[in-house]
Amino acid sequence: RINGCVPVVLFQFSAFQLPPCQLINQTVSLEKEGCPSCHPVETTICSGHCITKDPVIKIPFSNVYQHVCTYRDLYYKTFELPDCPPGVDPIVTYPVALNCHCGRCAMDTSDCTFESLQPDFCMNDIPFYY
Repeated sequence: RINGCVPVVLFQFSAFQLPPCQLINQTVSLEKEGCPSCHPVETTICSGHCITKDPVIKIPFSNVYQHVCTYRDLYYKTFELPDCPPGVDPIVTYPVALNCHCGRCAMDTSDCTFESLQPDFCMNDIPFYY
């Protein structure tokens, strides 16, 4: 006790600090059904960790949302895939993040799964056996 008060010790983990939610440059693979190959492009995405809570007392039917690193603002670029056969539209769009924040996962613009495929994953690289 110091002057009648109990000191509180706060621990700060500096040896292993997780990167905050931020913009990063990332190579993503663009592909489209009917086109034979993928094409890598460089874009900006949101990546990093967000502080989140898990309540000790669980209340039935209550909504608990885990915050994820997601887009605050973005726009879409278009790209024309080479080598698409006639009759297949070669145009694809992909997001370019302008800034990020920690918020609820919006399934229309983000991958909200626990473990997802890497951004540069290409389905055409997987052998398919008949």
